[in-house]
Amino acid sequence: MHATDDIRGWLIDLDGTLVCGGRSMPGAPAFLEACDGRFVIVSNDAEHTPAELADDLQRMGLDIPADRIVLAGAFALDDIAMRRPGARALMLASRSLARHARERGLRPVRARPDIVFLGRDRQFSHAKLMLAVNAVRAGAELVVANPDLVHPGPGGTVVPETGALLAALLACTGPVDYRLVGKPEPILFAAGLALLDLPKRTVAMLGDNPRTDGEGARRFGLRYVEIADGIFPQTQGETACPCETGVMALPA
Repeated sequence: MHATDDIRGWLIDLDGTLVCGGRSMPGAPAFLEACDGRFVIVSNDAEHTPAELADDLQRMGLDIPADRIVLAGAFALDDIAMRRPGARALMLASRSLARHARERGLRPVRARPDIVFLGRDRQFSHAKLMLAVNAVRAGAELVVANPDLVHPGPGGTVVPETGALLAALLACTGPVDYRLVGKPEPILFAAGLALLDLPKRTVAMLGDNPRTDGEGARRFGLRYVEIADGIFPQTQGETACPCETGVMALPA
């Protein structure tokens, strides 16, 4: 019996697990097909909306509906909108997340914000840093989509992430409290599990990063399964299940 034979559903990381450098990982389409719909993508992506990402993934050959995708950035904005309806938000984020904020009733502003929202902002600048630092110092709530410093890029490169921007902000503010939404915090795991609608004991987290995927799964009480060598071996036949993909089971 394989270590993962009793797993009925999967929470699956994105960057470094299913995709890397704008391409799907070898074997990822076969793995998802073998899951037979019993999966949810749970990613620290702090730049895209689920609908936007679903379109991108389809171009990579991965057919994943937007309603099976939980992303740290969009989820953090949904959370803000529920907790503080109509809040004024200084958005250090992509245009698509700024649009998502407006659709949720939040008001993107540059002066006197209630919230400083930090996502993966490719247009991050000294001027934006100054606005954010002084807003936090003046009492604005700081919400951070994810703590990742980098994610894997092509050819062994790394891509700066939201956590790198957070480090710059905290270097200026000093220690401050902030709300963190992304893995390893439990909120994304809980959202993914709710979509699966399966008992926790039958679900595992599949990822490539022990510090976020693994530690978050441990805290939330899920098993963690780490990709072996970053590649999915081919599944075997029509009755194959994810437990036959050659992944390595680690203790939760």
